[in-house]
Amino acid sequence: MDSGIGLLAATAAVRRLRPDADLVLSLDPDGMPWGPRTPQDLTARAVAVAEAAAAHRPDALIVGCNTATVHALPALRARLEPGIPVIGTVPAIKPAAAGGGPVAIWATPATTGSPYQRGLIEDHAGGVTVAEVPCWGLAEAVEHADETAIASAVAAAAALTPGDVTTVVLGCTHYELVADRIRTAVQRPGRPPLVLHGSAGAVAAQALRRIGAAPEPGTTGLGSVTVLLSGREGGLPQPALAYAEGRLLQTVTPAP
Repeated sequence: MDSGIGLLAATAAVRRLRPDADLVLSLDPDGMPWGPRTPQDLTARAVAVAEAAAAHRPDALIVGCNTATVHALPALRARLEPGIPVIGTVPAIKPAAAGGGPVAIWATPATTGSPYQRGLIEDHAGGVTVAEVPCWGLAEAVEHADETAIASAVAAAAALTPGDVTTVVLGCTHYELVADRIRTAVQRPGRPPLVLHGSAGAVAAQALRRIGAAPEPGTTGLGSVTVLLSGREGGLPQPALAYAEGRLLQTVTPAP
């Protein structure tokens, strides 16, 4: 679940680990974007989107959004667990810091400098130089697959990223859809290859662990894909197909 196509990265990661899994993608086009909403309003939207997904009786629910995880995870877990495990998305600051840094965290302006992100830095990146980089308009540009706006937002964030950075944390799930463009923009000539840390792979693996489903990448046959748009069954938004993750899920067949 997510307000928009930021959930594609984690969904595609689940698809690669378990091609046979039936997937339900619950988006909220009627209520997006969630970022500017108050925490209470965002939580109400997130709970509604989660309940639409829960009606399909999933084995687990992935909250494919950093902002929704920050504000709505306690309410979602109170509503759905223990019947449906709820897996949140947290920026991969801990594994990024383990590489020694310097580290840059690309995040939405609302998250950059927030007590939540500062707490993660203090807990997991002590002794490592960390730069917090606000990415103005990048999530929105990715959501609409606006190539001009993506290029502009990536360039602006890259200009704010210190030249000695060796690792970038992608602190918004939308950013994982344009990871290659971010790498190209930040990589400095003569520097070691830039390391990017997203959350999708770890979140997908955690979801499978929670339900006791081992990864089986070699499985033949694809599970079904159901898309819910503010609770209504529909198809993937057209911009999703601009990304490899969306095209991986392009065949949308509702589960029986």
